Amino acid sequence: MDIENAKAQMRKGVLEFCILSVLQRGEAYPSDIMAELKKARLIVVEGTLYPLLTRLKNDGLLTYRWEESTQGPPRKYYKLTETGATFLVELRKTWDELAHAVSQTTKS
Repeated sequence: MDIENAKAQMRKGVLEFCILSVLQRGEAYPSDIMAELKKARLIVVEGTLYPLLTRLKNDGLLTYRWEESTQGPPRKYYKLTETGATFLVELRKTWDELAHAVSQTTKS
């Protein structure tokens, strides 16, 4: 088994949760989201982030607004919808239960 592939799959599994958690703090531009994830040592490339943001928006969990930029094209800022905030609460509960279960099964 390829350990790097296993690690990548684990990261992908929590990426949606992490993105929604970042946006819970307030609206953000995609590069700001990537910076927050990078700070947490979750390296995400644009080719992964943008399709995920679009899917989350299409699912009604996010919305966005355009803002004119003095240094290029308009920027799209994302934020959680009310549905997204409720979804995040459920994800957090599931994460806590999963983390507890993993902790219990990995104790020596």
